[in-house]
Amino acid sequence: MASVPSLASSLHQRIADALSAALPEAGAADPLLRRSDRADFQANGMLALAKKLGGNPRELAGKVVEGLPAGDLIKDVEVSGPGFLNITITDEAITKTLAARAADERLGAPLAERPGTTVIDWAQPNVAKEMHVGHLRNSVIGNSVVRLLEFTGEKVISRHHIGDWGTQFGMLIQYLIEHPHELDHKAGGEVSGEEAMSNLNRLYKASRVLFDADEEFKARARRRVVDLQAGDEETLALWQRFVDESKIYFYSVFDKLDVEIRDEDIVGESGYNAMLAETCRMLEESGVAVRSEGALCVFFDDVKGPDGNPVPLIVQKSDGGFGYAATDLSAIRDRVFNLKADTLLYVVDVRQSLHFKMVFETARRAGWLTDDVKAVQLGFGTVLGKDGKPFKTREGETVRLADLLDEAVERASAIVREKAQDLTEKEIAERGAQVGIGAVKYADLSTSAARDYKFDLDQMVSLNGDTSVYLQYAFARIQSILRKAGEAAPVAHAELVLAPAERALGLHLDQFAATVAEAAGEYAPHKLAGYLYQLASLYTTFYDQCPVLKAEEEAQVENRLFLCDLTARTLRQGMELLGIRTPERL
Repeated sequence: MASVPSLASSLHQRIADALSAALPEAGAADPLLRRSDRADFQANGMLALAKKLGGNPRELAGKVVEGLPAGDLIKDVEVSGPGFLNITITDEAITKTLAARAADERLGAPLAERPGTTVIDWAQPNVAKEMHVGHLRNSVIGNSVVRLLEFTGEKVISRHHIGDWGTQFGMLIQYLIEHPHELDHKAGGEVSGEEAMSNLNRLYKASRVLFDADEEFKARARRRVVDLQAGDEETLALWQRFVDESKIYFYSVFDKLDVEIRDEDIVGESGYNAMLAETCRMLEESGVAVRSEGALCVFFDDVKGPDGNPVPLIVQKSDGGFGYAATDLSAIRDRVFNLKADTLLYVVDVRQSLHFKMVFETARRAGWLTDDVKAVQLGFGTVLGKDGKPFKTREGETVRLADLLDEAVERASAIVREKAQDLTEKEIAERGAQVGIGAVKYADLSTSAARDYKFDLDQMVSLNGDTSVYLQYAFARIQSILRKAGEAAPVAHAELVLAPAERALGLHLDQFAATVAEAAGEYAPHKLAGYLYQLASLYTTFYDQCPVLKAEEEAQVENRLFLCDLTARTLRQGMELLGIRTPERL
């Protein structure tokens, strides 16, 4: 089905047409339309135009009003102040537009006119290490951005940069060669994520002790890194065992987080190994990178260290080893030329901004990024504790992500149990997980990604305020009303006069498609989260002020059920784009 034009866009078009008719010399002028608390909408484009063309803004506004057709869309227009237009929409237009949205499974949201291909780099745990609170944001933000882009019709390819192979892997692999049964699993048994992680932890600690105490072992371990990067088969096979063991653990944590990570999207440092030498050769031959003290470097006029000397991007070290930059630049080549991406998106900690700025600029100089291919770092801030400092345990350790999620689910389950009238224990556990994980995700997504945010579980699982639980309860409450409706069905009645709370809810419901387009276009899930919170708040006011099942006449019952149903569908679709579940009963 075709997309549904919003009331705002229809109104914008009519005022723009009236403006062009009243003032042909202005060409296609923007009426600067926005929502207003004085009327439904306010247009203030007349001021700037009159100023520019030396006319009187109030006179111009008067001419525009004369040119506006009355009737189906516009109920009332008044000129106020120095030439603002305050416009009220007809109730009929609101209900008819909402009915058109309700008739479409996408709620009238259009697909992008020219969708492209985006490769998005997100969810980057480290092989053989525990996932901690720092891994939360790129997983949650990345997952939501993928959902938003796919909803608009973009082709999205995920990449998870998992699989470093620095010094520690030489140590781990060498230790496994000398103690071959350390990663063996019990015969035939399924291994839990916790068990896999404790195997890796144990092996890491044992190999570290040996590495620090035994110089000969240290030398063997260092040689093993060289073998690994040179692609020695035995070494690679052992390295793969560490990756596989780590994946059992990662997937168990991602499963808790209700985020899907697919095997084919995991392409770590190792995945670009065969390209590194060629990347360096291309950069050096084109003059983008130069040798400095034996290392291959790229210099920038505006990047200097505290001493005032330029700080280069080091692509290859003087000993021939490759830095992170070589991998990141090879990944750009792969994503642009093999995956045919026109957008490269990196959901990476804001503290790595300088690195990515230098990498992107290098790729531009090399001609791999062009006007048609853009690279964007969606930098995110830090997760803070209640004290406003980076989130740590009492012992000063980084908080394990699995523990954090378990605690959120435990808190949420207690709230669900308290409220649940007719839920079984199994249902309470299931809803507790959906509410707890939703709470963690929503707290992250309702803050602009670039900002730090405080991790406060008490606040996150609260039924009041801007939390996912508030939204989930609004959805569940509507489901309860729809179940109780019996014979009455949701039907839009365009002939009815709307109460103020119905109009406010209706006008907001109509903005869903525009909000999704904005959130996807700016990679800004927080804009969608803000919209959904406002939707739930407006629904609460409507519920308090407008009896649904006890409305005076049948048409009003049906129309209010229609508003309830469309609100629920909008909440569900919006929450799904954030990666949060909406239980039918709570």
